[in-house]
Amino acid sequence: MSGNDVYVYAIIPAGQALPPGAVGVGSPAAALRLVDEGRVTAVVSAAPPQLRARRRDLMAHQEVLQRLTVTGPVLPMRFGTVAPDDESVRAQLARSQAEHRATLSHLRGGVEFNLKALPAQDALAAVVAEEKNVRRLREAVRRRPGYEANVRLGEAVSAALSRRAAEAGRKILHELTPLARETAPGPEVHGCVLNVSFLVDRSRGDSFRTTVQRFADRHRDHVELRVAGPLPCYSFVSSRPQRTPVVGG
Repeated sequence: MSGNDVYVYAIIPAGQALPPGAVGVGSPAAALRLVDEGRVTAVVSAAPPQLRARRRDLMAHQEVLQRLTVTGPVLPMRFGTVAPDDESVRAQLARSQAEHRATLSHLRGGVEFNLKALPAQDALAAVVAEEKNVRRLREAVRRRPGYEANVRLGEAVSAALSRRAAEAGRKILHELTPLARETAPGPEVHGCVLNVSFLVDRSRGDSFRTTVQRFADRHRDHVELRVAGPLPCYSFVSSRPQRTPVVGG
């Protein structure tokens, strides 16, 4: 990196102020500043030399984005986005100004929530009670214990846990989708039957979390739900049609 390198955190509407006291990546933490071009602005700082994905810098990047989302719409950049200088930043803003403005308008008042659904932990008793095939195989193991019988039982339990979680995932997706402006499926995550993000009006954030918690309480023998948010809208930074998440299982 050169001494002029610029670290880019986000793009925001022109006129939107920086959060008071917010600082950026690096040690010591870099001061934030704005690079304006027309009706959009980039939030930047000096890029630290030998930038690495250290926890301190990752958290500083995320903190800047979180605080910006409180004051207005934000088009977040991924950690490690660096430009050669201010003029390069302005040139990019100028080239994509119409697209950036459309995206910021779409995100105004919104935040992202991410939901992951996993098979329920400690649900063996419920699986045995409710799954006939698992009960049959368990009785077979008790009558004639053996390696193959145990393997079949373990596979049946695993399949039942995944299937029950997938069924619950479809139900919670159906309940949450009306609370969101848009949904976007996330990448496959090992062990998850559902990974999906929701673009939600900030004013509906508490209702969204409450709906997730109530569902989790009612279906604790079927699924474990992990919700993160409100987050910067990484999954909704370009205009595109709503996509239907796929629930595995």
